[in-house]
Amino acid sequence: MSVDLWQRGCERLATELPEQQFNTWIRPLPPAEVSDAGGDGAVVSLRVPNRFKLDWIRSQYAGRIEAILTELAGKPVRLELALAPRDNLAHTPSAGSSGSAIILPGQPVQAGQVLSNGLRPMPPQASVPAPSVAPPPVSRHRLNTALTFDTLVPGRANQMARTAALHVAGAPGVMYNPLFIYGGVGLGKTHLIHAVGNALLRDKPDARVLYLHAEQFISDVVKNYQRKTFDELKAKYHSLDLLLIDDVQFFAGKDRTQEEFFNAFEALLAKRAHIIMTSDTYPKGLVDIDERLTSRFDAGLTVAIEPPELEMRVAILIRKSDAEGTAMPEDVAFFIAKNVRANVRELEGALRKVLAYSRFSHKEINIALAREALKDLLSIQNRQISVENIQKTVADFYKIKVADMYSKKRPASIARPRQIAMYLAKELTQKSLPEIGELFGGRDHTTVLHAVRKIGGERSKNTELNQQLHVLEQTLKG
Repeated sequence: MSVDLWQRGCERLATELPEQQFNTWIRPLPPAEVSDAGGDGAVVSLRVPNRFKLDWIRSQYAGRIEAILTELAGKPVRLELALAPRDNLAHTPSAGSSGSAIILPGQPVQAGQVLSNGLRPMPPQASVPAPSVAPPPVSRHRLNTALTFDTLVPGRANQMARTAALHVAGAPGVMYNPLFIYGGVGLGKTHLIHAVGNALLRDKPDARVLYLHAEQFISDVVKNYQRKTFDELKAKYHSLDLLLIDDVQFFAGKDRTQEEFFNAFEALLAKRAHIIMTSDTYPKGLVDIDERLTSRFDAGLTVAIEPPELEMRVAILIRKSDAEGTAMPEDVAFFIAKNVRANVRELEGALRKVLAYSRFSHKEINIALAREALKDLLSIQNRQISVENIQKTVADFYKIKVADMYSKKRPASIARPRQIAMYLAKELTQKSLPEIGELFGGRDHTTVLHAVRKIGGERSKNTELNQQLHVLEQTLKG
């Protein structure tokens, strides 16, 4: 049961994550153990070989894994991550043992096969048979064919990036070359560049298109460097019509990779091929990347994808729910959207938890059910975030003193951060307006209400403020 559930969960993840991410973080994990949590729930325990990997999986994938396992099991599943005992590390996949490696469909294990680390994989008869799950919809171009402009929910947060991407898909090599899209995790950058590739191939099936994560390019450079076959590398990348590359910030500090990418970049632009890149920051903000590269990144069009506003989050939830064959009441969508703000990925994870909870409990979807399904997420938010923590975080961000939050000083350099802190206190805690006012030096509740309305109204119009608030929210929830 436990191995089967974990195997099926990994199969699902393989269809959703970029290949490089799945191969790096999920595939090497050992099978998890499932135990009864009492009632109708279960606990899935996963041992991770080191602290770095544990922290990364917890922050980037744990919520999604838990939602998938809950849906597959048909009952609440809680994921518990722990470090593997040191004396067991030699027997974990990360230390080279293949006995507990994840075997996916399409990965035959040959008798006598030896892995690159010198160990032999588990023989076929001892492996867990893989369930018959459809492979991810990925083409030879490494494109996920499900990620199209039709399945991308448009909104103010992605309006400019989406418009530029549509233009490139319709006339590659003409304008906005290169197109550089940046923004935080889970905001839809990857979806957007896959949509460009899929749209171009629909119009021009013979177009030479390739999507890859920056880590895959790095891996190709390393392999060709070891084999002294750089002509093969050039033949692979310099002949493309459209290169889509995710997370170019991973090139930081890798001089040979940067040199080869610079060569490919120049060759593609010279032949009027198009390049679209994504990053977590704008070109000039990239660290440890050669200036000649960043200046070229910035030579075309640079656009940001911002955190989705409330209405866009609601639209995403309703559309994704419809795609799952379930109608989402608008009041429930608003409840989820107000409590899950970070990014689209977390929003989808919350939605799947609610849908799964509704299915296994045979109850209709309403706010009470959503609150119950997301109680762990809501309790973590409410427990970790206090008004005092908000005041300190905002003061540090805007480089003022925490004491200025309670003082009667009114210069804009202080009053503005104070209003932002009041807004965040109302949004992220359960405190009432009078309680918040008291914690801000005994201010009247009408002062707090004014700040909340003012900052909330500006957020929908001011891109810079929205980005700052997103950073503060991520910091406070982190």
